[in-house]
Amino acid sequence: MKTSLKITLVLLAAGCLALSASAQTRLATVDLGKVFDNYWKTKQAEAALKDRGADLEKEHKGMVEDFKKGNEEYQKLLASANDQAVSTEERDKRKKNAETKLKELKDLQETIAQYERQARVTLDEQRVRMRKNLIEEIKVAVSSKAKASGYTLVLDKDAISAANNPVFLYTSNDSDITDTVLEQLNLTAPKEASGLEKKN
Repeated sequence: MKTSLKITLVLLAAGCLALSASAQTRLATVDLGKVFDNYWKTKQAEAALKDRGADLEKEHKGMVEDFKKGNEEYQKLLASANDQAVSTEERDKRKKNAETKLKELKDLQETIAQYERQARVTLDEQRVRMRKNLIEEIKVAVSSKAKASGYTLVLDKDAISAANNPVFLYTSNDSDITDTVLEQLNLTAPKEASGLEKKN
Protein backbone atom coordinates (compact mmCIF):
# COMPACT_ATOMS: atom_id res chain seq x y z
CA MET A 1 0.00 0.00 0.00
CA LYS A 2 2.82 2.39 0.91
CA THR A 3 4.61 1.61 -2.36
CA SER A 4 1.45 2.31 -4.31
CA LEU A 5 0.98 5.61 -2.46
CA LYS A 6 4.56 6.62 -3.21
CA ILE A 7 4.09 5.86 -6.92
CA THR A 8 0.87 7.90 -6.95
CA LEU A 9 2.60 10.85 -5.26
CA VAL A 10 5.52 10.68 -7.72
CA LEU A 11 3.11 10.62 -10.67
CA LEU A 12 1.15 13.57 -9.24
CA ALA A 13 4.38 15.51 -8.71
CA ALA A 14 5.50 14.75 -12.26
CA GLY A 15 2.11 15.85 -13.58
CA CYS A 16 2.32 19.12 -11.66
CA LEU A 17 5.81 19.78 -13.00
CA ALA A 18 4.65 19.07 -16.53
CA LEU A 19 1.70 21.44 -16.13
CA SER A 20 3.99 24.08 -14.65
CA ALA A 21 6.45 23.68 -17.53
CA SER A 22 3.71 23.86 -20.15
CA ALA A 23 2.32 26.98 -18.52
CA GLN A 24 5.73 28.66 -18.84
CA THR A 25 6.43 27.44 -22.39
CA ARG A 26 5.19 29.77 -25.11
CA LEU A 27 5.24 28.26 -28.58
CA ALA A 28 5.46 30.05 -31.91
CA THR A 29 5.61 28.76 -35.47
CA VAL A 30 7.47 29.91 -38.54
CA ASP A 31 7.31 28.74 -42.14
CA LEU A 32 11.03 28.30 -42.76
CA GLY A 33 10.57 27.48 -46.45
CA LYS A 34 8.61 30.68 -47.07
CA VAL A 35 11.13 32.79 -45.16
CA PHE A 36 14.06 31.21 -47.00
CA ASP A 37 12.49 31.55 -50.46
CA ASN A 38 11.42 35.17 -49.95
CA TYR A 39 14.52 36.46 -48.19
CA TRP A 40 16.18 38.94 -50.55
CA LYS A 41 19.63 37.44 -49.90
CA THR A 42 18.37 34.04 -51.08
CA LYS A 43 17.46 35.51 -54.46
CA GLN A 44 20.82 37.27 -54.61
CA ALA A 45 22.66 34.03 -53.76
CA GLU A 46 20.65 32.07 -56.34
CA ALA A 47 21.52 34.67 -58.99
CA ALA A 48 25.22 34.34 -58.06
CA LEU A 49 24.96 30.55 -58.31
CA LYS A 50 23.29 30.86 -61.71
CA ASP A 51 26.06 33.20 -62.94
CA ARG A 52 28.73 30.83 -61.64
CA GLY A 53 27.00 27.93 -63.38
CA ALA A 54 26.84 29.91 -66.63
CA ASP A 55 30.58 30.70 -66.41
CA LEU A 56 31.41 27.04 -65.84
CA GLU A 57 29.14 26.00 -68.71
CA LYS A 58 30.75 28.54 -71.04
CA GLU A 59 34.21 27.19 -70.23
CA HIS A 60 32.95 23.61 -70.66
CA LYS A 61 31.42 24.49 -74.03
CA GLY A 62 34.76 25.92 -75.19
CA MET A 63 36.54 22.70 -74.21
CA VAL A 64 33.94 20.60 -76.06
CA GLU A 65 34.37 22.78 -79.16
CA ASP A 66 38.14 22.28 -78.99
CA PHE A 67 37.54 18.52 -78.77
CA LYS A 68 35.28 18.59 -81.84
CA LYS A 69 37.83 20.57 -83.85
CA GLY A 70 40.60 18.24 -82.71
CA ASN A 71 38.54 15.22 -83.71
CA GLU A 72 37.97 16.68 -87.18
CA GLU A 73 41.72 17.24 -87.53
CA TYR A 74 42.35 13.66 -86.39
CA GLN A 75 39.93 12.27 -88.99
CA LYS A 76 41.71 14.25 -91.71
CA LEU A 77 45.12 13.04 -90.51
CA LEU A 78 43.85 9.47 -90.43
CA ALA A 79 42.46 9.75 -93.97
CA SER A 80 45.70 11.27 -95.26
CA ALA A 81 47.72 8.49 -93.57
CA ASN A 82 45.89 5.98 -95.79
CA ASP A 83 46.46 7.95 -98.99
CA GLN A 84 48.08 5.52 -101.44
CA ALA A 85 49.19 8.40 -103.69
CA VAL A 86 52.00 9.31 -101.27
CA SER A 87 55.10 7.37 -100.34
CA THR A 88 55.18 4.78 -97.56
CA GLU A 89 57.52 7.04 -95.62
CA GLU A 90 55.06 9.95 -95.87
CA ARG A 91 52.15 7.68 -94.86
CA ASP A 92 54.10 6.52 -91.79
CA LYS A 93 54.83 10.12 -90.88
CA ARG A 94 51.14 11.04 -91.21
CA LYS A 95 50.16 7.97 -89.19
CA LYS A 96 52.44 9.08 -86.35
CA ASN A 97 50.88 12.55 -86.51
CA ALA A 98 47.42 10.95 -86.30
CA GLU A 99 48.48 8.85 -83.29
CA THR A 100 49.84 11.94 -81.56
CA LYS A 101 46.57 13.77 -82.25
CA LEU A 102 44.57 10.82 -80.91
CA LYS A 103 46.56 10.88 -77.67
CA GLU A 104 45.88 14.64 -77.35
CA LEU A 105 42.17 13.96 -77.87
CA LYS A 106 42.12 11.25 -75.19
CA ASP A 107 43.89 13.59 -72.77
CA LEU A 108 41.43 16.37 -73.58
CA GLN A 109 38.50 13.99 -73.14
CA GLU A 110 39.77 13.06 -69.65
CA THR A 111 40.31 16.75 -68.85
CA ILE A 112 36.71 17.51 -69.86
CA ALA A 113 35.40 14.64 -67.70
CA GLN A 114 37.42 15.88 -64.71
CA TYR A 115 36.23 19.43 -65.32
CA GLU A 116 32.57 18.28 -65.37
CA ARG A 117 33.02 16.41 -62.07
CA GLN A 118 34.79 19.35 -60.43
CA ALA A 119 32.21 21.85 -61.72
CA ARG A 120 29.39 19.81 -60.15
CA VAL A 121 31.28 19.60 -56.84
CA THR A 122 32.05 23.34 -56.91
CA LEU A 123 28.42 24.29 -57.51
CA ASP A 124 27.12 21.81 -54.91
CA GLU A 125 29.57 23.09 -52.28
CA GLN A 126 28.68 26.70 -53.05
CA ARG A 127 24.95 25.86 -52.81
CA VAL A 128 25.38 24.08 -49.46
CA ARG A 129 27.52 26.92 -48.09
CA MET A 130 25.01 29.51 -49.28
CA ARG A 131 22.07 27.66 -47.71
CA LYS A 132 23.90 27.14 -44.41
CA ASN A 133 24.82 30.84 -44.14
CA LEU A 134 21.29 32.01 -44.97
CA ILE A 135 19.69 29.57 -42.51
CA GLU A 136 22.03 30.90 -39.80
CA GLU A 137 20.91 34.47 -40.56
CA ILE A 138 17.26 33.39 -40.47
CA LYS A 139 17.80 31.62 -37.14
CA VAL A 140 19.23 34.83 -35.67
CA ALA A 141 16.18 36.80 -36.87
CA VAL A 142 13.77 34.14 -35.53
CA SER A 143 15.59 34.12 -32.19
CA SER A 144 15.42 37.90 -31.97
CA LYS A 145 11.67 38.00 -32.70
CA ALA A 146 10.96 35.09 -30.35
CA LYS A 147 12.83 36.69 -27.44
CA ALA A 148 11.17 40.05 -28.06
CA SER A 149 7.72 38.41 -28.00
CA GLY A 150 8.44 36.12 -25.03
CA TYR A 151 8.37 32.82 -26.94
CA THR A 152 10.46 30.00 -25.52
CA LEU A 153 10.21 27.64 -28.49
CA VAL A 154 9.74 28.22 -32.23
CA LEU A 155 8.79 25.33 -34.53
CA ASP A 156 9.01 25.08 -38.31
CA LYS A 157 5.36 24.45 -39.16
CA ASP A 158 6.21 22.94 -42.54
CA ALA A 159 8.78 20.48 -41.18
CA ILE A 160 8.80 17.09 -42.93
CA SER A 161 9.59 13.78 -41.21
CA ALA A 162 12.04 11.13 -42.46
CA ALA A 163 9.01 9.31 -43.90
CA ASN A 164 8.26 12.46 -45.96
CA ASN A 165 5.14 13.26 -43.91
CA PRO A 166 4.28 16.55 -42.22
CA VAL A 167 5.57 16.65 -38.63
CA PHE A 168 2.79 18.99 -37.50
CA LEU A 169 -0.68 18.12 -38.71
CA TYR A 170 -2.22 21.34 -37.42
CA THR A 171 -0.92 24.69 -36.27
CA SER A 172 -2.83 27.82 -35.47
CA ASN A 173 -1.67 31.03 -37.11
CA ASP A 174 -2.25 32.90 -33.85
CA SER A 175 1.40 32.61 -32.85
CA ASP A 176 2.97 32.46 -36.33
CA ILE A 177 5.90 34.87 -36.73
CA THR A 178 6.74 34.11 -40.37
CA ASP A 179 5.73 37.49 -41.79
CA THR A 180 7.38 39.54 -39.03
CA VAL A 181 10.65 37.60 -39.39
CA LEU A 182 10.55 38.04 -43.17
CA GLU A 183 9.84 41.73 -42.80
CA GLN A 184 12.80 42.13 -40.44
CA LEU A 185 15.16 40.24 -42.76
CA ASN A 186 14.09 42.24 -45.81
CA LEU A 187 14.56 45.61 -44.12
CA THR A 188 18.17 45.61 -45.35
CA ALA A 189 17.24 44.78 -48.96
CA PRO A 190 18.70 47.14 -51.59
CA LYS A 191 16.16 49.23 -53.52
CA GLU A 192 16.49 47.13 -56.68
CA ALA A 193 15.78 43.95 -54.67
CA SER A 194 12.75 45.60 -53.08
CA GLY A 195 11.46 46.58 -56.50
CA LEU A 196 11.76 43.02 -57.73
CA GLU A 197 9.98 41.80 -54.60
CA LYS A 198 7.00 44.06 -55.32
CA LYS A 199 6.81 43.04 -58.98
CA ASN A 200 6.78 39.37 -58.02
